[in-house]
Amino acid sequence: MASSMLRVSRNDTAPARADLETRASDEHHQALKLWLRLLACTTRLESEVRTRLRTEFDTTLPRFDLMAQLERSPAGLTMSELSRRLMVTGGNVTGITDMLEAEGLVARVDHPTDRRAYTVKLTAAGRRLFARMALAHESWIVGLLSGLEPGEQEQVYRLLARLKQHLQTTGSSKEGAR
Repeated sequence: MASSMLRVSRNDTAPARADLETRASDEHHQALKLWLRLLACTTRLESEVRTRLRTEFDTTLPRFDLMAQLERSPAGLTMSELSRRLMVTGGNVTGITDMLEAEGLVARVDHPTDRRAYTVKLTAAGRRLFARMALAHESWIVGLLSGLEPGEQEQVYRLLARLKQHLQTTGSSKEGAR
């Protein structure tokens, strides 16, 4: 398998592993190469987090994400609110919630104002487990991004904020540009 090299700077001469970025060549527009690099980095980070969640906590990223939303909302969230925040279908949320409820990590309680609905909350066991997972997750992200110095991380963060703002003001789907 031939490896491709994309040169971003004089120091970026390591062969790229086969990923989304290897689709680009030196002749492609810089914006396309940047987009593919962002996708490649995101994919690698997410893959590593998924693997570590599975290995260390026997859980999945969607379960972690649902629990994270509930941790941020101690009063609980309706299924439709969870679906909206997670940007997945109600069926996906129901399946995950059913499993977490069976494990005693979340509970469904009557909605305070809508008799047709209920809210989902973390149980005490769910809060304890999520606290452990969140601590590990933060540690993983810190380690995975340690290839950049703190000042470089801040610079990338600021540049991505500018890009995000630009996308929010110029994109055709402003709701999805969060």
